[in-house]
Amino acid sequence: MASDILVADQTDHPGEAVAVVAAGALPWRINSEGLEVLLIHRPRYDDWSWPKGKIDAGETLPECAAREVQEEIGLDAPLGIPLPPIHYRVATGLKVVHYWAVHVNGARLVPDGKEVDRVVWCAPETAAGLLSNPTDVVPLEYLRAAHGRGDLNTWPLIVVRHAKAKPRSSWSKAEGERPLAATGIRQAQAVSRLLQAWKPPRVVTSPWQRCVSTVAPYLRATGAKVKLVEALTEHRHARTPKKTAAAIESLLEKARPVAVCTHRPPSPPSWASWPSTCQAACARSCRTPTRTCPLVSWWCATWPSTTGAASWPWSSSSPSTTEFFGTPGRDARLTDELLLNPVRGRLRKG
Repeated sequence: MASDILVADQTDHPGEAVAVVAAGALPWRINSEGLEVLLIHRPRYDDWSWPKGKIDAGETLPECAAREVQEEIGLDAPLGIPLPPIHYRVATGLKVVHYWAVHVNGARLVPDGKEVDRVVWCAPETAAGLLSNPTDVVPLEYLRAAHGRGDLNTWPLIVVRHAKAKPRSSWSKAEGERPLAATGIRQAQAVSRLLQAWKPPRVVTSPWQRCVSTVAPYLRATGAKVKLVEALTEHRHARTPKKTAAAIESLLEKARPVAVCTHRPPSPPSWASWPSTCQAACARSCRTPTRTCPLVSWWCATWPSTTGAASWPWSSSSPSTTEFFGTPGRDARLTDELLLNPVRGRLRKG
């Protein structure tokens, strides 16, 4: 399309309205010669770039990135660490592309034949010279640096606050049985779509109805395993917060991809109520959101797979990256502010 044709000026213009929002990924693998990345060739423009595409209406950035990778090269894999977005000017104005790393672990890649007709694996140094858009080198350099630090091969921990529930004031039965409101039911569907960008095979949740209902669409769609943990409920956290911390610590010790669904008191970004050790580590290492906690809050942390990071934050190991997402809208979609400016911090080791 015309909006993908680069014009002469590719400088970033702070404050300028974004005309085109897109997302994609940098596929990578390790072979006997070291790190390799995958470039795609687009016949329509005769250029070399990364798999990417424009965001669809109602879609979040991670969903867009995962979908475009699957559509263009047939890769159905979980997103890895977030990479720096790039900005450049196209015929319709300023374009921003958000990128993630994606590990290709032996999967067979099949170009769609229309958007992409060829792919090539090459060393990062070679890729930097082949890329047609100079700004595409920015996420490549970050990916290469992450590999050098041992932070590229990661596993995700995704914390989800339950979707909007019926008001406490209108509910007279047991608190654990309070169900989702109509808005929350829509949000649960959005949770399912967003979780599929990381594809956690396990879900650990508070057994209270509103938490179980929040993750139920994802469980039905993927067949992921689920475990109900009483320590994640509001009541148990209020009485024995150390047990809540221990439940999270046990997930970190396993060092396997997992999504955790809980309530606002025990979950970020309500940092004041998160287990004190976790709160202290996060406060030291990343910038927390200043906006009001949205109806459904996300905290996606990715840990290095080879560092024994399972004991963070109770030891010297901490997440490689964190991302914050929210779905405060009526239709359980990200607001423009969160879509274009996701709060993102880096948690460093030590």
